[in-house]
Amino acid sequence: MAVAEIGLVGLAVMGQNLALNIAEKGFPISVYNRSYDKTEAAVKRAQKEGLGEKLHGYEQVKDFVQSLQRPRRVIILVKAGAPVDQTIDQLCEFMEPGDIIIDGGNEWYENTEKRMAKVAAKGILYMGMGVSGGEEGARRGPSMMPGGSPEAYSHIKSVVEKVAAQVDDGPCVMYIGGGGAGNFVKMVHNGIEYGDMQLISEAYDVLKTLGGLNNEELAAVFKEWNDAELKSFLVEITAIIVNKKDDQAPGYLVDQIVDQTGSKGTGKWTVQQAAELAVAAPTMASALDARYMSALKSERVAASKSFTSCVTPGPVAGVDKAQLINDVRAALYASKICSYAQGMNIIKAKSVEMKWNVDLGGLARIWKGGCIIRAQFLDRIRVAYERNPELPSLLVDPDFAKELTAAEASWRRVAALSITHGVPIPSMTSSLGYFDTYRRERLPANLVQAQRDFFGSHTYQRFDKEGWYHTVWDETFGSADSITTSGYVV
Repeated sequence: MAVAEIGLVGLAVMGQNLALNIAEKGFPISVYNRSYDKTEAAVKRAQKEGLGEKLHGYEQVKDFVQSLQRPRRVIILVKAGAPVDQTIDQLCEFMEPGDIIIDGGNEWYENTEKRMAKVAAKGILYMGMGVSGGEEGARRGPSMMPGGSPEAYSHIKSVVEKVAAQVDDGPCVMYIGGGGAGNFVKMVHNGIEYGDMQLISEAYDVLKTLGGLNNEELAAVFKEWNDAELKSFLVEITAIIVNKKDDQAPGYLVDQIVDQTGSKGTGKWTVQQAAELAVAAPTMASALDARYMSALKSERVAASKSFTSCVTPGPVAGVDKAQLINDVRAALYASKICSYAQGMNIIKAKSVEMKWNVDLGGLARIWKGGCIIRAQFLDRIRVAYERNPELPSLLVDPDFAKELTAAEASWRRVAALSITHGVPIPSMTSSLGYFDTYRRERLPANLVQAQRDFFGSHTYQRFDKEGWYHTVWDETFGSADSITTSGYVV
């Protein structure tokens, strides 16, 4: 008998916790996993948490599907790629026209669009829904970014609005747009997350290595920052992490963790998409590069022995700790603004290309709670886009522009100090370079374009007249003379 309002396939950490969240919010849910032991574990946990009457597990796909009320709504949380296709094929064998599949994993947006077209031939509706917040978010309330069929969303709206994190102005979920919009937005969310985490690690490195702050002092600094403009999930957990004592060795646990950072691909996808869209994203790109550099541990150890005569990072004699803390705080905040500006511009460019009509202010609102990048200043980003939906960049929003101006001197002092003393802060300096480039009326790009014209006849434009022009710069040198740009003016 069809008793469940919604179903969920895939009971790893995220799937199990989201299923329990749905049950706790009062929705009867059926669950299924390829290996039945995980289904049994989810059922036992539901019973232990007093949710046994709301959550039921099934060993066979057919029984699982038939337990769902029409139109059947199934969330799948399995590994991206082939496992998703296999799960869809299994479900479609028993689902009927009008039923709905929602992929809640970190999937490449074009795969979502292909699957949408594939199941549409059978009359089945499809959505790709980004889910952010990790294990705790899935259980207590994540940020959810559903995209795809608007008709399908109308059938899951009542569920996701209760299951999502709740903030002062509503649930952290909204319909993102058609096609793969939900997956794309979640991908960029993760790219911003890469930038945020790298920037915080750089702030930590400067304060620890150059400022000489110990772990207790670092914890106090991050805790204080989390009470003001930098208030965010990532700053909050950083204060906890740096102050955690090691239970297996003397000292602090973070100091025993090998300095190599992993990645699962969404950061790389974000940077690739930025390049495809011709959107500058240096903060995120440098954060990705920093992860790749961290992976070269053995090479870095060897290289450290090859450059012993170069500057060795260490505490700076006579440094004013209070001033350094304030400067790093300002540099971190200013860099963070740049990172979010880049992320929003990637989403905006893709939204225009795909005609998704993504609401950037609404996006900032649903990221205020539940997700990994949740932060106090997201409400100010929401206000900025509501004030001017056509805002070309967060950098030129009047309020953010004032804050960037106020932070400039501190930002430059941190950059200068770090570069002088050999501490790499690639995402902070990339952010500063992004800011300086964006606000500069004239750049040395005129020379680059002249070089392109010299060797490739790519032509150039002039300030004093309209059109495209080409010059044979030096006949004796072999300057090229085969025009490649349309609209060339003789």
